[in-house]
Amino acid sequence: MEQDVNPDVRPNANPEVNPDVRANATPNPDVNRNGQRHPLPAAISIERRVEWSDTDAAGHYHFSAVQRWAEAAEAALLRRLGLAELFGRIPRVHFEADYRERLWFGDVVRTELRVVRVGGSSLHYAFEVHGPTGLAASGRMSVVHAAPRAEGAEPWPSPVRRALAEAGPQQPEVVA
Repeated sequence: MEQDVNPDVRPNANPEVNPDVRANATPNPDVNRNGQRHPLPAAISIERRVEWSDTDAAGHYHFSAVQRWAEAAEAALLRRLGLAELFGRIPRVHFEADYRERLWFGDVVRTELRVVRVGGSSLHYAFEVHGPTGLAASGRMSVVHAAPRAEGAEPWPSPVRRALAEAGPQQPEVVA
């Protein structure tokens, strides 16, 4: 059973199409028609510095640094959710990134990672990496739940699924 938790999907704000929306009201995507709050998917923001080892011969960040920063954000998120036992059980099956701006040695970068979908045994993230001048990279990453010696994927346990789909934004991890 897949659970779409994409927070970018908003109810139709046109009062002619959606009578629950008043002409002068701003719809709150986190509240349903009955005034109950929709849970938000797990998300986190972390800061890191571009280290010398993150750069290439041209002096700006190497493309592989983005994957490390996205994985560092994932690790911080799982620790915050009390799901550290997933390490070693969630191999990557997909990673993609679009590179938009250069980042240089010493720059502080902020990586924002959020859950966009929890599948039966899969988990899909979206991430953005921001530098001093704005968005530097964005992408998606997918993992599957599998025991270390399993031959295939396994369904998410209910408490894990609930935490990923409903925990909301976590405290950011910042550079001191």
